[in-house]
Amino acid sequence: MKKINHLDYAAQIVRSIPQGILLTTKAEKVNSMVIGWGTYGVEWGKPMFVVYVREGRFTRSQLDAHPEFTVNLPLESHKLDPKIMNICGMHSGRDLDKVSEAGLTLVPGGEVDVPGILEAPLTLECRVVFRQKQELNLLDPKFLNAYPQDVPGTAPLANRDAHIAYYGEIVGAYLAE
Repeated sequence: MKKINHLDYAAQIVRSIPQGILLTTKAEKVNSMVIGWGTYGVEWGKPMFVVYVREGRFTRSQLDAHPEFTVNLPLESHKLDPKIMNICGMHSGRDLDKVSEAGLTLVPGGEVDVPGILEAPLTLECRVVFRQKQELNLLDPKFLNAYPQDVPGTAPLANRDAHIAYYGEIVGAYLAE
C-alpha cells in the first residue's frame, strides 16, 4: 500500500465516476458493487465521497451494519475489466460471492476495516458521517425515469427504489500494491 494525497488525483476521480467504479463494503462479507453516481467534494469542512445506494441493495444492509466503505478506481491508463463490471454491476452480493467470482484481490485497509481492490488500485477510505434517503417527490421530473415504479427494487440498474446518500468522510487514500 502506497499512501497518497487524494487531492493529487481529484480530476481522475471525478472523470472515473461516470465510467463505473467500485464501492466496497464489509459486514456479512466483503462485497463490491459498480457505481456510476457519486460526489467527491467538501462538506462540513472535511473531504467527502458521497455514494448513492438504492434502498433494496445488499450494499445498503452492509453500510447500515458497518458504516465504512472504500471507493476503488482504476488508474488513469486502465479501465475496469469487463468481467468485474459485469459481476459486480449485474449481480447481488446476497446471492453471490462477487469477490471470488470476479477474481478480486483484496488489500487490507489502513484507516478503515474495509479492504481495497488491487484491480482498481486508487482507493479512498471512508467513514459514514451522514445518510439521507432521497425524496423522489422533490426530484426534478426529468430524472424520474431513473425510478420506474413498475420495476421491483431488487432489479439491477434502474428500479423503483429511491437512493440513500451515504456521506463518507475520506479518512485515508492509497494505491493498492
